[in-house]
Amino acid sequence: MATKSTSKYYEAVGRRKTSSARVRITPASKTSVLVNEKDHTEYFKTKELQNLSIESLVKTLPDKSFEITVKVSGGGINGQAESVRLGIARALEVFDGELRAPLKKEGFLTRDGRAKERRKFGLKKARKSKQWSKR
Repeated sequence: MATKSTSKYYEAVGRRKTSSARVRITPASKTSVLVNEKDHTEYFKTKELQNLSIESLVKTLPDKSFEITVKVSGGGINGQAESVRLGIARALEVFDGELRAPLKKEGFLTRDGRAKERRKFGLKKARKSKQWSKR
C-alpha cells in the first residue's frame, strides 16, 4: 500500500443525486487526481466526464498544483463526476477563502438538488397515471 504524506490537507464533501464524494486536496509540485485509488482519466472513461470532474480546479486555479484524492460512491458515473466537481470546489474554498467569489460566480459552489422523484401509490411512475378508458 502507498505511504500517506504527512502534509496538511483540506477536505470537503460534494453530492449530486445519490452519489457522494469525499475530496482531500494537498498542495503539491504536480497535479494528480486519484478517484477511488485510480487515476481520474482511468475512472472517468470519457473526456467530457474527465473535464467535468476537475473543471472547478482548472477554471479557478490553473497555475496551482494539488494532489487530489477522492472517495466517491453511489449513483451513476455522471452524478459521480458532478459530485467530485462540487467536492473539489468546496475543498478549494477551505484552502483559500478568497476563492469563494470566483467559484460562486462560475456556479461551482451551488449543489444541484435535482433528484429522481419517488413513485406514488396508484400511479405507474412518479406522475404517470393509468390510461383512462370511457368504456
